[in-house]
Amino acid sequence: MEEMTLEALIPNIQTVITWIDGKLEELGCPMKAQMQIDVALDEMLSNIAMYAYPEGQPGTFTVRFACEDGVAVMTLLDSGVPYNPLEKEDPDITLSAEERKAGGLGIFLVKKTMDAMEYAYADGLNQLTLRKKIG
Repeated sequence: MEEMTLEALIPNIQTVITWIDGKLEELGCPMKAQMQIDVALDEMLSNIAMYAYPEGQPGTFTVRFACEDGVAVMTLLDSGVPYNPLEKEDPDITLSAEERKAGGLGIFLVKKTMDAMEYAYADGLNQLTLRKKIG
């Protein structure tokens, strides 16, 4: 398993995505799966950067990557406020955008495009694991 740790800042998300894309390309990942992984990483890392740490408090995110039996496994770790995105109620997508409550669409999209998501809070860390079949 390889990992990268950066300050939890929006501009650093692209650095992570570029790094993961390089790994996925080496593994022959189909473009559709790669794009879904990119969107999932962007959504979840954005949430960490914007909401995990109190304003003005610096923080980091760590992304671990492995491929197990044709499945890309990305684990996102941060020491911010404990938050389980799997407990977030799915938005009612039958409503128009004006009728729907703001927020939650990104997490919903990630839930729908990843093959599995697991969350744990241990040792002072939020640990979100995303799995996507790539081969």
